[in-house]
Amino acid sequence: MFRQGIHRCMRLYSPSLELSKGILNRNGAAYIRTCYSSQKRLAATSVSNADTLKKPDMFCYQCEQTKSRRGCVTVGVCGKSAQVAALQDLLMYVIKGLAVHANRAINMGIYSSEACDTFVKKAMFSTLTNVNFDQDRFPEYIRQAVEYRDEFRAPLIAAYTKRGEPLCEALTQGPAVWKPEKGYDDMEYLENEGHKVGVLEDQQIYGPDINGVRYMTLYGIKGLSAYACHAEALGENDPWVSKFIYRALDFLVSAKKAERFDLGLNLQMALDVGATNLRVMELLDKGHRRILGTPTPTDVCTTPKEGKCILVSGHDLVDLHTLLKSTEGTGINVYTHGEMMPAHMYPKLNAFKSLAGHFGGAWQNQKIDFATFPGPVLASTNCVIEPLRSYRDRLYTLNDTGIHGVRHLDLHNPTQMKQLLEHANSLSGFDSKTAKKYDDRHLVVGFGREVIAQHADTVINAVKSGDLQRICVIGGCDGSEHKRNYFTNLAKSLPSQTLILTMGCAKYRLNTINFGTLGNTGIPRLLDMGQCNDSYGAIMVAKTLADILDTDINSLPLSISLSWFEQKAVAVLLSLLSLGVKNIKLGPIMPAFLTPGVREALDEKFGIVPVDIRHPDEDMDDMFHN
Repeated sequence: MFRQGIHRCMRLYSPSLELSKGILNRNGAAYIRTCYSSQKRLAATSVSNADTLKKPDMFCYQCEQTKSRRGCVTVGVCGKSAQVAALQDLLMYVIKGLAVHANRAINMGIYSSEACDTFVKKAMFSTLTNVNFDQDRFPEYIRQAVEYRDEFRAPLIAAYTKRGEPLCEALTQGPAVWKPEKGYDDMEYLENEGHKVGVLEDQQIYGPDINGVRYMTLYGIKGLSAYACHAEALGENDPWVSKFIYRALDFLVSAKKAERFDLGLNLQMALDVGATNLRVMELLDKGHRRILGTPTPTDVCTTPKEGKCILVSGHDLVDLHTLLKSTEGTGINVYTHGEMMPAHMYPKLNAFKSLAGHFGGAWQNQKIDFATFPGPVLASTNCVIEPLRSYRDRLYTLNDTGIHGVRHLDLHNPTQMKQLLEHANSLSGFDSKTAKKYDDRHLVVGFGREVIAQHADTVINAVKSGDLQRICVIGGCDGSEHKRNYFTNLAKSLPSQTLILTMGCAKYRLNTINFGTLGNTGIPRLLDMGQCNDSYGAIMVAKTLADILDTDINSLPLSISLSWFEQKAVAVLLSLLSLGVKNIKLGPIMPAFLTPGVREALDEKFGIVPVDIRHPDEDMDDMFHN
């Protein structure tokens, strides 16, 4: 049973756990003593291993592609340098210290700062995989974090003094009091400070199991912060989200020792991150529809038009909207790339004549796509890769995205926007001969939750008649590994009595395949719901169908195969788990930060298992019979 699975997590130092109300809770009546000697041996081994790697160039295991499926120790597979990794670790450390102050100040009602709330989310966004590789940007992030922390500190000290009480211990140590003794210009000093506060240092304290869960929580917070930044750009914000972020980070730093070492409480905090991310995705969903209109099924042109051009990659549709307004009537055509393709499903974006079509594929192909595109390229958010020389001088980063030596652009700055348009006009653009080299692929996006809801009766009747036997969600991230062909093969193996919902850049594993329609319903079997954050729409569809059928999500003929890559996907996964969704298949491989013991525990509680990359047909059979 699940509790036995927890016992097999060999490095627990906390009260035993039991299931209560569907989630993990503490049971203070007893303590785990199972395999105590093994715990000590394994803990000692983990410390010994940490000592061996004590001075690696770096250690990062936050994404799916991490080196040897254990951790990047010299340079990130993503391209992140050891210096950037250390600066990001230091930034997160200082933000935790800020959170210790903010959580207390807000709860005491003595100070709050919307500017700080926004900064924290943007700063954490900058540490996501394939977002910011520019080492020169991080000292400023760190400086701002310290300044915001000290803004909270002054009124806290005054409040404690007024009460005649000493500062609580959490405010007197660790990240709460870190200061840059050599300033913010000494990069070597800041890098050395970052080496003191990373994953391995925490692992020596907590052991691999608990530390992995704590970092899952941290990576989930990073993911929800990224989504919150997108929502805020659309004018959607819930102050409660920032309050939760501060509370969760404060828990990781200053909760009572017994609580910080309690696997159950750490897992519960991870689920709380998922629940909060669900609220953030709801805000983002609302903002997109309010500003850009309700998604509608749309054919996307992939054949370039003759003329000057600009390519936009990433996720931020507000950036695209800003650019389209500036290019309208200029003769400059704008193309989407990667996760920007769902822009075409929004009526208020599609109304711009300058939105000419889509160019290229998923993010990992950008070294080919960007190199062959004859105009400037904008990287609005993740994922961006260290560019080739052939297009480095045509690449711009936006927002919290950054690459050292690549121009950073503010689209809201009229002078910089003018320079971008001049750059586009100075380049060749597509001529008639070049444009004809690209075949038009039949790509359709825009099957949002509203569209599917309109056909709910048809879907329900198909379920009752047997014409629809299963709804399969195959979505999430894409990546360069051949292992990700699993998701293509899984989709191909599904019988004709299935609907496939996809979202995120995982769509590129599916969207060139003709899956036909579902029986006589006229509904395409492959329904592209949009970006990764549109997984919220898939959840709403599942809830709607469950309500109509008077059942719960886990009783629906529904299977989920989630393709994960980075921290946004971690946040989405935690959202699904927070809803109690079971039997998710995760791949192409499981996260390196989850140890076998924790994975087994999650399997026994939620039925979450890795995909079988070699046997997708067996996974398909399992979906239909379990």
